[in-house]
Amino acid sequence: MSVTTAPSRSTADGLTLDPATALATVLADELSRCGVTDAVVSPGSRSAPLARALWAHPRIVVHVRVDERSAGFLAIGLARGSGRPAAVVCTSGTAAANLHPAVLEAHHDRVPLIVLTADRPPELRGTGANQTTDQTKLYGASARLFIELGVPERRPGQVRYWRSVVSRAVGAARTGPVHVNVALREARLDGTPAPWPEPLDGRAGGGAWTVVSPPAPPVTDLVVPPRGLVVAGAGADAAGAVAFAERAGWPLLAEPHSNARHGPHALTSYVELLAHPAIRAELAPEAIVTYGRPGLSRELLGRYGDVPNTVVDPYPAWDDPTRDAALVVPALDRPLLTGPRDPAWLDRWQALDRVACAAMDGVLDAGGLTEPWVARDVAARVPDGGLLFVAASMPIRDLERTMRPRAGLTVLANRGLAGIDGAVSTAIGAALAHRERGGGRAYGLLGDLSFLHDQNGLLLGSGPVPDLTLVVVNNDGGGIFSLLEPAGTEDGFEELFGTPHGVDLAHVAAAAGWRYARIDEPGDLPDQLARPGARIVEVRTAREPNAVLHRRLRRDIAAALNAAL
Repeated sequence: MSVTTAPSRSTADGLTLDPATALATVLADELSRCGVTDAVVSPGSRSAPLARALWAHPRIVVHVRVDERSAGFLAIGLARGSGRPAAVVCTSGTAAANLHPAVLEAHHDRVPLIVLTADRPPELRGTGANQTTDQTKLYGASARLFIELGVPERRPGQVRYWRSVVSRAVGAARTGPVHVNVALREARLDGTPAPWPEPLDGRAGGGAWTVVSPPAPPVTDLVVPPRGLVVAGAGADAAGAVAFAERAGWPLLAEPHSNARHGPHALTSYVELLAHPAIRAELAPEAIVTYGRPGLSRELLGRYGDVPNTVVDPYPAWDDPTRDAALVVPALDRPLLTGPRDPAWLDRWQALDRVACAAMDGVLDAGGLTEPWVARDVAARVPDGGLLFVAASMPIRDLERTMRPRAGLTVLANRGLAGIDGAVSTAIGAALAHRERGGGRAYGLLGDLSFLHDQNGLLLGSGPVPDLTLVVVNNDGGGIFSLLEPAGTEDGFEELFGTPHGVDLAHVAAAAGWRYARIDEPGDLPDQLARPGARIVEVRTAREPNAVLHRRLRRDIAAALNAAL
């Protein structure tokens, strides 16, 4: 099967092709053969051969972004939403450095990302040449694999080398980001054109040059007591966590973006239950099984440090942020109980969860349009089959405390480093990939700072338009800092941490060509969520009343739990 090439370029024997275009053509074709369907490109001269080859390939969708940081997070969203590696391409110099935040996120959350950085040839490094720096291992230990692709040369054997490199890169990207540095010399404009010395074709039948099969993790049975907890965090085997909890008869404490918060054993208010000293003592488990990496609340992270914790993680470098793992297994089949199931154990957790949720609903339903109310109701109203991307800081924490267990909803979040970088771009990428896979509508829940931090991500250019509603909770600054103990107690707090910006989000939406609406009453939300297209829905709140509301929630829930003891 022949490769696809850019217009006016040929790959047949005896015809001319410059080395950079030959390399780029082969890279694009082998990426497609290895399963890559999306590439994000930022404009640049040195990367032009790569961009043109990807653009010309019929099985790769190219998304163009002018901001490399937004481009990197768009690729993360595409990878998260599709489950396939996504490629991102940039030119040399600071362009490559601007991909570093996305590489770090992909590293810590194991997102399959292939970074192709164009580079000047090695002889220009250290000479003061324009737009030239040392890009060797630019992303350090964050890259699963670094490949310095040699400058392409007009000689036999290059095609085998290039295709093998792509197969190796895509295989390594299954567990995180891979960096391929592509040094290119400028095409020579003088002299007599020479024929390319070998066919550029790949394997017959359109397959990858090297097929890399992931290892099947061994499945383990676990001997457990009747009273335990299943905890699920980022990157969890959601189906495994839900199944294990049901087979063991244990409560399931699942963070929203674990996508395990569903089924009859999933709870909502575990943060409040773990924060209550008497309940924490009464419901101390005999064992814990942790899927993925929890990290949203201190209460869940500090659950029961003296209780044996089995971590389910298929990666050799397993996640264990609390350093209390007593056993690490790649996968679990079923629990082997040391005694009969204890129905009273689960019943007690569920009864107290209902008490806490009722108290929470009482406060939220009487409080009008508040930030926790928005989180609760957006999560509840996304139609089945839909996707919800949640930004860092307060939105994901409000969702953890308020979201009812439900199936039919995919929740995504950038929790690798929990930064506010790239939230808009990640949501767009995830929405596009979700729709491509036949999923339903997509939504985003963002704070105003995470929205403004990536407002360049709203610039779609001529690319595909997502069916995405971004709900932006705007409290004119950093609302999470108002919940911390030093809030408002020292000079400079408002300027240093509140960081009011005064930006009119309607103007931002208009500049980027997105539809805009503002809701002022709780009853306005359902209608706005039902409208299709690329839309921004603003909800205005205030930081100090939000802090007061959170204190009231904790107080009223604790009082309700006290009455239930």
